[in-house]
Amino acid sequence: MAVLVTGGTGFIGSHTVAELLSAGREAIVIDNLSNSKECVLDRIERITGKRPAFRKVDLLDPEGLERVFAEFPQIDSVIHFAGLKAVGESVSKPLLYYENNIFGTVNLCKAMEKAGVKRIVFSSSATVYGKPDSVPIREDFPLRATNPYGETKLVIERILSDIAAADPEWSVSVLRYFNPIGAHESGLIGEDPKGIPNNLLPYIMKVAGGKLPCLSVFGSDYHTHDGTGVRDYIHVVDLAKAHLCALDRAAAVKGTEVFNLGTGKGYSVLDIVAAYEKATGLKIPYRITDRRPGDIDECYADPAKARELLGWSAQYGIDRMCEDSARWQRMNPDGYGD
Repeated sequence: MAVLVTGGTGFIGSHTVAELLSAGREAIVIDNLSNSKECVLDRIERITGKRPAFRKVDLLDPEGLERVFAEFPQIDSVIHFAGLKAVGESVSKPLLYYENNIFGTVNLCKAMEKAGVKRIVFSSSATVYGKPDSVPIREDFPLRATNPYGETKLVIERILSDIAAADPEWSVSVLRYFNPIGAHESGLIGEDPKGIPNNLLPYIMKVAGGKLPCLSVFGSDYHTHDGTGVRDYIHVVDLAKAHLCALDRAAAVKGTEVFNLGTGKGYSVLDIVAAYEKATGLKIPYRITDRRPGDIDECYADPAKARELLGWSAQYGIDRMCEDSARWQRMNPDGYGD
């Protein structure tokens, strides 16, 4: 039996593939490499001693997807990471996001159905909650995405839920991530975004490495302990391990289940800056700028459901997240390079 991992050379995907292989499972990776590099597979092999099968396939290519399932009939489940994920870009290019993320998922589900594969773990996001009425956020909170990226996640959740409702043989596990950071402890795989990073820690790492002059902190007048936005940051390895727990759960439980994946603790922008400075001994220059439209004061998870039903909880704190990120940056100042 094998797991098909879409977007498996990306940040979270690569760490999940490493965990799958380390646990003795077979992984088949597909990716169009639009925001990742094939050399990631070499790094995974160095970590695990095993190399996953890889096919360069775009989810908008239904024939290519069908060929993968035909070539690897041992696939019995899918972990679905592939998708465009920049919030700002989704606002300026909504059609690109709706086409890529939603149509791609529909193609994937059609190929799964044709192959008789009816078990999927979906990479969703806390963005589906929009601006919550209170924190911590539970899975039963209202869903109200505030940007096209979040809307695509929400639409895909509904599509998968409808499929499972129509066919009781389907098992759908929806994992709503909060803010993944960190890197593998080996320093061999980590986050390597193209261009100017959209997320906080990669931006800090660029500043620490001298690639950017200073960090822009968007707003200092939020109702938080230091005035900067508070988020639930989770180590990418903790996140990866949750996918294995979700696979095991999906093998035993039919229908659709939704889980928040976070630590249940909130850290501000300046908390993260301080932790990274502690991890590296470097001073991170920053400047306060205007708030970004739609940003909220604080957002962190109630992870109790994942703890109860998946038997999973985050193990790493903010110091470890920043230490592992710093090691990745130090060992790979140019990311995966060219």
